[in-house]
Amino acid sequence: MADHAPAILLLAPLFAAILVSLAGIRRPARRVTPAAPADEPAIGGTPFESADFPPFEEDKVCFFLTLGALIVSVVAALTMLGQVVEGGVIRYFVGNWSSPLGIGIELRVDHINALVLVMISTVALLAAFYSNHRVEEETPGKSSQYYTMFLLCSMGLMGMTVTGDAFNLYVLLEVAALSGYALVAMGDKRASVAAFNYIIIGTIGASFYLLGVGYLYIKTGSLNMMGIQEIILEQGLSESKTVQVAFILILLGVFIKMAFFPLYAWLPNAYVHAPSTSACLMAPLVTKVSIYIMVRMMLTVFGPAFAFDAMGWGDAVVWLAAIGIVASSLLALAQTQLKKMLCFLVVADVGYMVGGAWLANHHGMVGAIYHVLSDGFMTLCMFLGGSILVCKTRQTSISGMVDLYRKMPLTMAAFTLGMLSMIGVPPTCGFFSKYFLIRGGIESGHWQYVAALLFSSLVNAVLFFRIIERAFFGELSADGGESGQHDEAKTAAVDEAPLSMVAPLVIAAAGLLFIGLNTREIVTVIEQTLNVYALTGGGG
Repeated sequence: MADHAPAILLLAPLFAAILVSLAGIRRPARRVTPAAPADEPAIGGTPFESADFPPFEEDKVCFFLTLGALIVSVVAALTMLGQVVEGGVIRYFVGNWSSPLGIGIELRVDHINALVLVMISTVALLAAFYSNHRVEEETPGKSSQYYTMFLLCSMGLMGMTVTGDAFNLYVLLEVAALSGYALVAMGDKRASVAAFNYIIIGTIGASFYLLGVGYLYIKTGSLNMMGIQEIILEQGLSESKTVQVAFILILLGVFIKMAFFPLYAWLPNAYVHAPSTSACLMAPLVTKVSIYIMVRMMLTVFGPAFAFDAMGWGDAVVWLAAIGIVASSLLALAQTQLKKMLCFLVVADVGYMVGGAWLANHHGMVGAIYHVLSDGFMTLCMFLGGSILVCKTRQTSISGMVDLYRKMPLTMAAFTLGMLSMIGVPPTCGFFSKYFLIRGGIESGHWQYVAALLFSSLVNAVLFFRIIERAFFGELSADGGESGQHDEAKTAAVDEAPLSMVAPLVIAAAGLLFIGLNTREIVTVIEQTLNVYALTGGGG
């Protein structure tokens, strides 16, 4: 079975989605005979409910099917990581159709995407576990539809990461996107408008990507990612206008999908108005997977020589990333709503990773990839914590987060660890990712990018210590003393959220420390793939 881990990774959530969808089909119920008195209770409780079957708890069945499928995916991802570390790259051809190259669909796992797959599957599993109490409350009567979309979105994101076929990537991109639109649309009253904006912008991005793949196929005759790079090198197509246009179109499409500044307009409203479980799945993963796809296209499909030298985009993209980091941080500083603030920090983090990748040196690329992994857990921690706080306090504004350290000590401890990682405090993973990114910026001479990172870290400190101040000290009275509300809270009983909501948050927070404390091992695995491309500044 271990040999088929790449297929099992995707088939588990796919087949579970089918089962969850079938679980939502109402079984035919036996009608009560007309002879029954009108005032007598019908058999089974209602005229349409059957006494022949026990009550069917649709939400629980869907939840456990989802949880089981994602556990299988996590095990498959960990299995592949172990295989890659011990034996090198895994090449799995669907249907065992490996020849001719370019026709058979290949699933390819190297050291980098093995780590990314572990991150995706683990984040999806934790978000699913969190959903136990939230889905029925936020989307009543729609558990089957919700979990079906949840599983398809997770499968699409994992498939985008593992596929070695450029067109197959587009198909999986659309699977993740279409299910993501539905997950957003199930939110509050404004979610439909946010989902519609997301659909329009997302469709434009996907169209650009598909056009780029079409141009590549016209010129190379191959859809296999490794095969495309081999053909470009063998036939000397680096100067081909067709290939250059393909690169521009693909990158523009991926920039839209990842919400790279200034193409981020769809993201804040989509994640704010979506159900909290949708935001906890999509905010940590959608942008990170898109950034991984960008890195994959730069290194595996076109090659670093083409991406960094032939196109000459490096300086412009790094400048745009620096501007995006500063602008998004300032927009986050201006927000009064907690989740809206977190959304703009997601946009700022996109600038971190895009800028790091385009520094065109070893440490910048290591920092970008390491930040994809660490920010997946950081964003999950922040959105889980933020969603729990909003749920328990019934407040969306930061000003309403008062005296929470006394009322919800475990939640706030985990949430605080996430905030410290976002700031970049050691030994959390946020510190080490910023270390590599800043080192890469210094080595490449992009001081504007280094300054933007430091500025963003200072803004994060201001944002999060503002929350910590209110949550710990409470409201201050006009004379600068503590208000009566704070005095009343001193005797308030601990009121934590249910364990199914708090446990994923605690695990995500622990993951930030685990990744940070194992940075050397993680970076060593990342470098096993990066060393092949001989980026400048390697080996340090």
